[in-house]
Amino acid sequence: MSKKSKRPFRPAGKVSRLTFTDEERADPELEKPLKKAEKAGDKLEKAHEKIPKKKSLVTKRTVDVKTGKERVRLYFEESDKPKPPSKLSHKLKTIPQRELLAKIHKEIREGEEDNVGVEAAHKTEQGGEFVANRIKSGYYSHKLKPYRQLARVEKKTVKTEVNYLYKKNLGDNPKPTTNPISRWQQKQAIKKEYIAKRYGRGAKTTKETVKNTKKAVGKLADTTEKITKFAVKNYKAILIILGIGLALLFLMSAVSSCSIILEGGLQSVVGTSYTSEDEDIIAVDEDYSELEKELQGEIDNIESEYPGYDEYQYHLNEIGHNPFTLASYLTAKLQVYTRSEVQAELKALFDEQYTLTTYEEIQVRYRTETRTDTWTDSDGNAHSDSYTVEVPYDYYILHVTLKNKDISIIADSHLTGEQYEMFSVYMETQGNKSYLFEGNIYAPNMGEYTDYDIPPDALTDPAFAALINEAEKYLGYPYVWGGSSPSTSFDCSGFVCWVLNQSGVYSISRTTAQGIFNQCAIIPPSEARPGDIIFFTGTYASSGAVSHVGIYVGNGMMIHCGNPIQYASVNSSYWTQHFYAYGRLD
Repeated sequence: MSKKSKRPFRPAGKVSRLTFTDEERADPELEKPLKKAEKAGDKLEKAHEKIPKKKSLVTKRTVDVKTGKERVRLYFEESDKPKPPSKLSHKLKTIPQRELLAKIHKEIREGEEDNVGVEAAHKTEQGGEFVANRIKSGYYSHKLKPYRQLARVEKKTVKTEVNYLYKKNLGDNPKPTTNPISRWQQKQAIKKEYIAKRYGRGAKTTKETVKNTKKAVGKLADTTEKITKFAVKNYKAILIILGIGLALLFLMSAVSSCSIILEGGLQSVVGTSYTSEDEDIIAVDEDYSELEKELQGEIDNIESEYPGYDEYQYHLNEIGHNPFTLASYLTAKLQVYTRSEVQAELKALFDEQYTLTTYEEIQVRYRTETRTDTWTDSDGNAHSDSYTVEVPYDYYILHVTLKNKDISIIADSHLTGEQYEMFSVYMETQGNKSYLFEGNIYAPNMGEYTDYDIPPDALTDPAFAALINEAEKYLGYPYVWGGSSPSTSFDCSGFVCWVLNQSGVYSISRTTAQGIFNQCAIIPPSEARPGDIIFFTGTYASSGAVSHVGIYVGNGMMIHCGNPIQYASVNSSYWTQHFYAYGRLD
């Protein structure tokens, strides 16, 4: 899992990278780390090119040597646009506004019970506010994306280049240390020197950088070895001193602050935790999944319940929910609930989340019919002529539509301001009970995602290169039920459909994972190649065969919309257990 860099992003003008001498390139011991460093450097330059640019009008004054006259030239100078405020900063700035709106909505709710018109208008207004907030969030996320990508690539570049410098230092050091602490400190010294050069005076050759760090590394190694030997020799005395120090510290703080710390910590944990029993939380989620399974069964039986149509067209969102979203919503609204007490609330929530509708469409179509005319001429001879005509007829289509309104959207319009704040906290902390639904691919993953370097030989296929270029734009995007575009984020099938369409590789209408499967030719796993579609079953409670879909990228890896969009190994125990088939779109 990749982690966010602790160092804030700082544009350094021209992107610097290590340069290598012919001697360094010829060293077989350095071949692998050198290639990785060069590859990371190439990606860094490409990421920097995607940073938005601005043009500034600059005045330049020059003096003509012959005439002594001063000339003024105006020209545009291109530079990187500064990084816009983060999404967090944007959210913090809007807190007073959101608090005011929450109070207003609360006042309206208290007085809308006797006025249906006001209630309807209020719900419409809240829905508009939610959509506007989602659009703003998407806008800020879009603006920040090239900067996030640059920071991520920059961090990886630093890692690969520091590793190269470390390998280079080991090769130049006739007596490399065997002490693990010393090796770690050597690497840290190289990293410190590297960063100073990188963000100070620009790119340097590896030879110069290694030369500057060698002396510091040697001193660190000697010091560490001495400290280690002393610690080994006198470990008993050191342990006694540490024990006495900790005891004194504990006694000094016990009276004045320990009770406060414990009380505050306890309140913090309790205030962000699910308050119902684990058994009830799990059982309620199973009941909700059972309702979803019944809904899927109802859809599967549409054609038997509504027979006689010439065609059935399905426009279906995915069926499913994030179990932590359900638990967070119920806890924020009810505080403590049991399985028996919450059934009415559960059914009301389900009816709000899913809307299944059908409507009949009658089209006038034409079919070709052959007809024969017979006639008798003046001599009494019988004749027949055949001809075709276009005959109109009614063609009956039943449209089946399923809308899935994510529980988080329902929470925004159904919870009070205070309840929604608690809902957000529970979602962030997973109720301090992440173990409840461990392994569920739709559970929140704290914004982290697995990255992967596509093998260069796979990118020689133009179609796959276009496909993966589009797919990687959305790494880190969260899973949203029914989502089908960057403005709303995606669910698994929405992500695959969007990537296929936007890359120009294949034109496909928005459909479910099962719908994508129905359009594919089945491929044996041994013949799967990058760009094929991979399908899974049983990833959530569904009566349909296919429940999840991703794009295969080769070497046992796929890119898919879990939570968030990320790369994953198809050979892991979870995905092996749920594997269904490979498919190929022609």
